[in-house]
Amino acid sequence: MEEAKINICINLTPEGIDIYHPDFRNEDGTTRLAGLWDQTVTSGTPPMEYPIGTFFSREDINTILESGERAPSVDLSGHGTHVTGIAAGNGRASQGRQRGVAYEADILVVKLRGKSQGGFPQTTELMMGVDFCVRKAIELSQPLALNLSYGNSYGSHDGTSLIETYLDEVAGLGRTTICVGSGNEGNQRRHASGQLVMGMDYRIEFTVAPGEFSLGLQLWKQYADKFQITLLAPSGSSVILSENIQGTYRHILDGTELLWYVGEPSPYSQNQEIYLEMVPEGVQTNIQSGIWKIQLSPRRIVEGNFDLWLPSGSSISDETGFLVPSVDTTLTIPSTATKAITVGAYNSDTDSFAFFSGQGYVCCHLVKPDLAAPGVNIVSCAPGGGYTAKSGTSMACPFVTGSAALLMQYGIVQGYDPYLYGQKVKAYLIRGARPLSVYGQYPNESVGWGVLCLRNSLP
Repeated sequence: MEEAKINICINLTPEGIDIYHPDFRNEDGTTRLAGLWDQTVTSGTPPMEYPIGTFFSREDINTILESGERAPSVDLSGHGTHVTGIAAGNGRASQGRQRGVAYEADILVVKLRGKSQGGFPQTTELMMGVDFCVRKAIELSQPLALNLSYGNSYGSHDGTSLIETYLDEVAGLGRTTICVGSGNEGNQRRHASGQLVMGMDYRIEFTVAPGEFSLGLQLWKQYADKFQITLLAPSGSSVILSENIQGTYRHILDGTELLWYVGEPSPYSQNQEIYLEMVPEGVQTNIQSGIWKIQLSPRRIVEGNFDLWLPSGSSISDETGFLVPSVDTTLTIPSTATKAITVGAYNSDTDSFAFFSGQGYVCCHLVKPDLAAPGVNIVSCAPGGGYTAKSGTSMACPFVTGSAALLMQYGIVQGYDPYLYGQKVKAYLIRGARPLSVYGQYPNESVGWGVLCLRNSLP
């Protein structure tokens, strides 16, 4: 096989990569990275016209490696290094035993800046990172397999948010294939849904664990539907809010301050968001724990469907969640983008679904996730030069990203199909997906069309 000419871009928050790891270096010790944009480093020059961070070119990285000094951009958590190793590590630290999928590929990395240490990046920072990668690939005349092992639950999850529509638009630029992990919210009890009908109240209960300093709750609905919201505290005291009046509101209930935001449709979505932030009131240090209830009382119902989400990840306790959750639509955003290849996780040792994996929906001719890949106890690169095992859809996604890169290598670089990128790559991977014996119907909300099988996906 001729030398690979595929960029693998890993967008993370806010991990980055260990540039010293042998698996990201050539035999002569030089870097395999085509570049690294660290949005958190302010001491250098940003790339192109972007206003933040520092760009390290291949030459800059080689100079750092030769000096042996501490790199100005580091991966403290190991997440970014691990994900990159799965997609494109060459296995030099293990004599080739632990190499990644597209192990000869060029690597382009963006370390996203969070709003705070360990926080999520803003949408603009993520969009700038994607824009940079696509522009860089076009500049280098190389195809781009873009990996996003990142997501959160803020949004309506229907593909209409700013970041989702942006990814769908940028997917058509250059020769780009975008892969996104479906998230690890499948068994976290952080999504609830239902359908309202006139004349019947609907009550949703959620438990708040002791020690929660704050808690955000989203309610998404069709703007045409009208209903009254009653929030009941564990003590039984309550407050009523009309969703028909846009704006911000403040209430105090059982020592907890309630900050409401009642939104309106946006230029890119007809859905309405009602957001509740719960914080301690006065001298209190935590919000009131116990079982809270939301009661929805219909006033005018056209469609009636609604969804509620609690924050994703480790931002809240595992004991905080809905008493009657829904595992459907537990995909994190932006894996809900239409043109992304959305990747769930399965256990390749037992050939079974990984229940933490974000699950989706099959409706309106849209299947999410598209397929699943190994995501349980995956051994890959760790900062410092060794290896470690991690689980999650963050680990499943780069298996598909690397596979997409190999298909693009076969088609574009080797000349068998110059149009093998984007939705065509997705179609090939879906056609080759292997069913799991536990599911009798495909596609389904857990693994989409099946699990990754690159051999079957080759033309």
